Amino acid sequence: MTGTVGSGRRRAALEECFGRAVRDRRQEIGMTQAGLAALAGMSQAAISRLERGRCLPTLHLLERVAVALDSVLLVAIEPGRVVVHFRARPGSRVDGARSVAATDG
Repeated sequence: MTGTVGSGRRRAALEECFGRAVRDRRQEIGMTQAGLAALAGMSQAAISRLERGRCLPTLHLLERVAVALDSVLLVAIEPGRVVVHFRARPGSRVDGARSVAATDG
């Protein structure tokens, strides 16, 4: 998925990008928001805000979410483009991968 990336809009696009990637990966592996929240040490409301693109997560938070999703999180950042990618860890109990991108229009 793509979105416009500008100054204030850049932050919103990044928030949406991370949120969409988390939601897509969570749904792909059949996990509920409550289940993810419990495994990540967060509230369900915080997971909901994250997935709706209402917050820009810290690296520490992204690490906790990736561990809870039993996934590797890859983030590629270049001028005007960000790609967020979750994939199953080697030997993971879940398969699959999901990428989401935010780019300049």
